[in-house]
Amino acid sequence: MEYSTRAIHGQLDDSGKGAVTYPIYLSSTFLQEEVNEFGDFVYSRSANPTRSALEQQIADLEGARYALATSTGMAATAIAFELLESGDKILLSDNVYGGTWQFVTELFASRNLDYELVADFNSYDFSRVEDRVKAIFIETPTNPLLGVTDLERVIGAAKAAGLLVIVDNTFMTSYLQKPLDFGADLVVYSATKYYAGHSDILAGLVVTNSEALYPRIKLAHKLLGAILSPFDSFLLSRGIKTLALRMERQEENAHALAQYLETKEGVEVFYTGLASHPGHQLQNKQARGHGGVLSFLLSQELYDLEVFIQSLKLFGFAVSLGGVESLISRPATMTHESYSPDLQEAIGIKKNLLRLAVGIESVQDLQNDLEQAFEQARR
Repeated sequence: MEYSTRAIHGQLDDSGKGAVTYPIYLSSTFLQEEVNEFGDFVYSRSANPTRSALEQQIADLEGARYALATSTGMAATAIAFELLESGDKILLSDNVYGGTWQFVTELFASRNLDYELVADFNSYDFSRVEDRVKAIFIETPTNPLLGVTDLERVIGAAKAAGLLVIVDNTFMTSYLQKPLDFGADLVVYSATKYYAGHSDILAGLVVTNSEALYPRIKLAHKLLGAILSPFDSFLLSRGIKTLALRMERQEENAHALAQYLETKEGVEVFYTGLASHPGHQLQNKQARGHGGVLSFLLSQELYDLEVFIQSLKLFGFAVSLGGVESLISRPATMTHESYSPDLQEAIGIKKNLLRLAVGIESVQDLQNDLEQAFEQARR
């Protein structure tokens, strides 16, 4: 079956009542029939039928053996980091999501963990990693500058060096890109974004094919209590059923707006769907699309940035992405504010960088909104 079909028909009602949507089991505990033998569901922190059905749905779409649904995207990342042991070091893309950056800078030291930022994994020499480096953490495309990592080459090289490979695939979802197919050990998501798609829940996912790693992340999932509630599991499953349709429209809109922005004086666009993007061909090779997020630098000599943002009518000024509505944010002060000014400057997160999370609205309306904002903000 095609992806969009499996997304809709990947769950079966187990209540015997013929419901076309999977039931929401709100019970915190479950009756056991035997004294010495217990069923699949005992207590909802360990396992819940609605969450388990969602996890099976996700695993099927990801081409994974296992999936865990977590309370947030950061909970998914935290579970992945639980695989590190005292004294270990991890390599990270240098413009990972701000929450991931804050986790390693605020919490690693007390756990005797270390990290190193890598500007370009594509040219990194894995044959020279120090012994205490145990893992790498990749985002591709990166947030917010849309840098592309060669999954086949980098994962292959990292695995040859004996490293654990974790990939944050939030921007793409399994509809557009499947890091597990390239040999990644774990893939994590903020499912709040494209998987859920309606800006109404917080959720995360961890998926893996590893028989060895799954018991460890499952234990962390349970003991940390980083679980997705039954009702949010239902909402996430519902969102997934329209994922293919939404992402196709969001990518179509994002591509059109990126092309439009390329024509504007004083604007530099970052979007892998543009032939001018240095990662365009690589993205075409390893993914089936380019997603709905783009960023651009707005010339502060030609435009007043604050007036530009305040003049927008359809692009809401807010963090997050992946919902049906279009949003605009300023990474330097919103998503990546935990980065030091020097680090922001070094990796290109400038004060005049804006990120668009493109929704499913009429693309002409979105373009008109940007155009009138440019006119209002022109100096």
